[in-house]
Amino acid sequence: MQWLFYIAGAVALFASLRAVCHRHAVHALLYLVVSLLALAMCFYLLGAPFAAALQIIVYAGAIMVLFVFAVMLFNITDKDIERERQWIRWQVWVGPTLLVLLLLAEVVMLIQLQPAGAQQEVQLIEAKTVGGLLFGPYLLAVEIASFLLLAALVGGYHLAKALGRPHDGAP
Repeated sequence: MQWLFYIAGAVALFASLRAVCHRHAVHALLYLVVSLLALAMCFYLLGAPFAAALQIIVYAGAIMVLFVFAVMLFNITDKDIERERQWIRWQVWVGPTLLVLLLLAEVVMLIQLQPAGAQQEVQLIEAKTVGGLLFGPYLLAVEIASFLLLAALVGGYHLAKALGRPHDGAP
C-alpha cells in the first residue's frame, strides 16, 4: 500500500508543476483538479478518509468550479498569454524556488531526525465533531470566508465586464 501513496504523491507533484507552468488557463485548471484528487488519495492512504472527502468536495468540486467560471468569464486570449509571457521572466521564479527548497530541506531534516521505529499517535476525528466546530465556535469565521468568496466572485465579474467593454471614453 505504501507504493500507492508514492504514486499518488508523484502524480500530485507532476500535476501541480503542470498547473503552475501551463500556458493555457483551462488546461492549468484541469491539472490542478488532478493534483487535488491525487492529494485526496494521499489523505485517504494516510488514514484520513474525512479529510480526503473534504478535499474532493470542497477543493476539487466547489472551488474548482469557481475557478473555471472565473476563467471563462475573463475570456483570456492568446494575446493576453503572450503579454504575460513577456512580463514573467525566469528571474521571478528564483525566490519561490529557494523558499520551496528550504521547506523541502526542513521536511527531509524532520524525517531524518525522527527515530527509526517511532510511531506517531493518530487521533481520529469524526465528521460530527468537525461539523459541530464549524457551526459552533467557528461559525463567524466560516461566514466571513463565504462572504469573502462572494465578494471575490462579484469583483471578478465586474473586472471582466470592464475589460470586455470598448475603451471609447464612455462610462
